[in-house]
Amino acid sequence: MAQSTDGISSGQPAETISSKTSPGLPAFQQPVSRERYLFLVLPIFIGILSGLLVVCFRISIEWLRLALIGKYMRPGDWHLIAVPGAVGLLVAILVQYAFPAARGSGINQTKAAMYVHNGYISMRTMFGKLIGTALAIGAGFSLGPEDPSLQVGAAISSTVSRQFRLSPEKLRLFAPVGAAAGLAAAFNAPITALLFVIEEVVGNWNASVLGSIVLAAISGDAVSRWFFGDAPLFRVPNLEMRDPRELLAYATLGIAGGIAALIFSGTMRQLRPRLARLPAWTHIIQPPLAGLAIGLIGYLGFPQVMGVGYESINQAINGNFGWKLLFILAALKMLATTLGFVSGTPGGMFAPTLFVGAMLGTAIGNLQEIWLPHLAGPIGSYTLAGMGVLFAAFLRAPLTSVFMVLEVSGNYSIVAPVILANTIAYLIARKFDPVPIFEAFTRQDGLDLPSMEEIREEERLHIEDALHAPAGFSRTQPDIPVLPPTRPLREALCEAEASPDDRGLIIVHFPDGNGYSLGIEELQQLGAASSPETAIGDLLPERRLPLLYPDMPLDTTLHFFSKWPALLIRNRAVPTAIEGVLTKEQVLDRYHDA
Repeated sequence: MAQSTDGISSGQPAETISSKTSPGLPAFQQPVSRERYLFLVLPIFIGILSGLLVVCFRISIEWLRLALIGKYMRPGDWHLIAVPGAVGLLVAILVQYAFPAARGSGINQTKAAMYVHNGYISMRTMFGKLIGTALAIGAGFSLGPEDPSLQVGAAISSTVSRQFRLSPEKLRLFAPVGAAAGLAAAFNAPITALLFVIEEVVGNWNASVLGSIVLAAISGDAVSRWFFGDAPLFRVPNLEMRDPRELLAYATLGIAGGIAALIFSGTMRQLRPRLARLPAWTHIIQPPLAGLAIGLIGYLGFPQVMGVGYESINQAINGNFGWKLLFILAALKMLATTLGFVSGTPGGMFAPTLFVGAMLGTAIGNLQEIWLPHLAGPIGSYTLAGMGVLFAAFLRAPLTSVFMVLEVSGNYSIVAPVILANTIAYLIARKFDPVPIFEAFTRQDGLDLPSMEEIREEERLHIEDALHAPAGFSRTQPDIPVLPPTRPLREALCEAEASPDDRGLIIVHFPDGNGYSLGIEELQQLGAASSPETAIGDLLPERRLPLLYPDMPLDTTLHFFSKWPALLIRNRAVPTAIEGVLTKEQVLDRYHDA
């Protein structure tokens, strides 16, 4: 997958709009900066624009499908072979010579824009993605519109935010805002869009951008619902779990989904770099050859695997396919999607993943109905669980997968089975293939983007880890004196001279829980202009030590040591109680021990 080389030219302005503050006012009374206002208003505007563009995108895909293939795809119709092959050639020429950055799904390119290019995605790339993906899916390629819609929204966000000459940091934060809007409009699922962007693009619950992402996702979804209505993406009958023993079948589905995800991702990561290393002229013929192969699958009797496949999912939910056909469709969909994606054809992985999971889940449900009819529940519940299973295992988005199933179906009665099956599938995929598929693609493209899965699972040290040394560590808690503010300056100097710290550190602890740390040199300076019997608390300035607690991340303390030689750690239950004293040496020693 060729990554976009679009960057920010040296002549491009990237001014920071300063935030003016008034000294002496508390934070909640400070004037609100222009950037903060923009983060409240722009996301709504970006969401509306992204929603309108994605609506046009979805309509164009359907129009192209009707124009190129017709309303119905019948086995034996030669159009099923000719159309994907011819359109594949057209798409290959467009991508090779006009829109080289339009390859792939769009998720990796959005992450690259955020972490490498300061949130910059060109309009040229956006239009290339729209045109290439609409042509490919309309011609029957087994790809989806959701991932490209995510990149389209990010491109709109990039273009709009740059008109306001924001700082590079703020420009990077606007990329996930547009991404959520585009995905919400494509899926009619704002919660899914929000969670996926946070889980896979941003990587953490960043409070500074979370509100903007929510506003954009809701705006994009509102535009989409205005055109397409409020009906869920899939037509689901009333479902319920009748017998707790059914959970065994869902556990089996989780195992099957984890294995299928390993096969699906393993095939892609093996074929993709090999095809990319072939001579440049072969990149022109790879998409049409993939189109011919996909069309041949439809011609020979399985047209359900062509295109997005949502109608086939609805048919599976209503039990219209037998279990043998379902397994065949799942396998052929993985093959067709792999051929289309590794050839460099623009398109996403969301829809094919849902299709494969739906077929797999329905097949498991059908088998249980045959073997254990007294335990069999509604077939549609297995279809929904299957969609979530492959989404969690293949795309490595376990939290998003649960809410995605609930949101696209509008059914909340099978939460427990979905969570069980998704968890098992995710753990299997994570155990036997630690590198998620999109991260593998970025590494193949020579980029080193943050791994969202590793960030989520990374163990962070906390302040209490530095305060209390585990067994076997050589570090000891420094016995820095903690004095009340009523202690005379003379005694404070004596305590500082006896302090075990080389700087003669002491802590002054006030009755309200606040504190102040200083060394013997600062004490001597205070003593030069004051009586030795003056209370030490009367000589200290108003500023106080920051409020820190044992459960807070340890790295948040580092920037405080530029102002304070030691920090006071308080008890959350009793603010006036002291848990300990923290020095920079303790923090560095703890990281060294880790």
